[in-house]
Amino acid sequence: MSLETLADHAFAPVALALEDGRIPGAALGIATADGQRALRWGGVATTLPKPEPLARDTWFDLASLTKVIVTVTEILRLVEEGVLDLDDPLAKHLPDAAPLHGAIPLRRLIDHSSGLPAQERIYLWPGPAEQRRAAVIRKHWPVKAEPVYSDINYMLLGFVVERWRGVAFNQLPVGTGLSFAPVPAQSAATEVCAVRNRLLRGEVHDENAWSLGGAAGHAGLFGTVRGVLDFALELLRGRLLSPAAMVELCAPQSTPGRALGWERRHPGWKGGSLCSPRTIGHLGFTGTGLWIDLDRGIAWTLLTNRVHPSREVETGIQDLRLSVGNRIAARWRDWA
Repeated sequence: MSLETLADHAFAPVALALEDGRIPGAALGIATADGQRALRWGGVATTLPKPEPLARDTWFDLASLTKVIVTVTEILRLVEEGVLDLDDPLAKHLPDAAPLHGAIPLRRLIDHSSGLPAQERIYLWPGPAEQRRAAVIRKHWPVKAEPVYSDINYMLLGFVVERWRGVAFNQLPVGTGLSFAPVPAQSAATEVCAVRNRLLRGEVHDENAWSLGGAAGHAGLFGTVRGVLDFALELLRGRLLSPAAMVELCAPQSTPGRALGWERRHPGWKGGSLCSPRTIGHLGFTGTGLWIDLDRGIAWTLLTNRVHPSREVETGIQDLRLSVGNRIAARWRDWA
């Protein structure tokens, strides 16, 4: 079986979901460590005011893939440069952080074991973006004893990256096919936003990221299927991080099923049951996902705009992710 045939096989349930109208548009990319790639796409980029076909290079709001593509990678690069350590307390790099959460090690923010809240309606806080950003750092956040998957963790990590890099988060360099400011007309529409009273297209879907200046450590990155696949391939080939950083990236952390930011394969995760134990992955709320099987040398990304025109519609995206992942893993030996 060629990789192209495998892509056809993996895209079949996606094509059915597009035909049934369960999701508006989707793009699938598969890449192998030796550089082979296969792409499939279909559906529409938007239904409003009229349907527009989705193209191969349509930009998708990657949502929480921002966490692993940008924030985790930048933090580990800073560790490689010797300017911070994963076990440094947050306050060492954000001295204005409130004492309680300022003592939390960066590692516990990265693997979501800090106990900080999952969400907060920061977009309802008064003032401009800079005032909100300062308030996020200084706020006395409640800390729970149990792990919580938290956007607050990654807002704080994003601020750490900004202070060391000396630029706003949305000015950080990202690879070709990745951007914080895509052309709206070339982007997949997400939701008709009740807060902004408009259809979002080429504008970050996450209300908090929007209120913090358009991007933050937890959300704001856009990508084409080729751009996301290029990132995955660079990580798979060991070109983004040192071997030592890659070992630490993939190692189990304090939260079950968690690597550094990424999810490790665990019962019930959305990469499918048949991938190897050394598979990492992550999801985005808008309908995106990326998985990298390090043992088998294969990566795949499924990008959709499943929240268009509303997040309240049941699209079956979770089952779709499982179907795609298992179809790829079940036949990997056929092309390996």
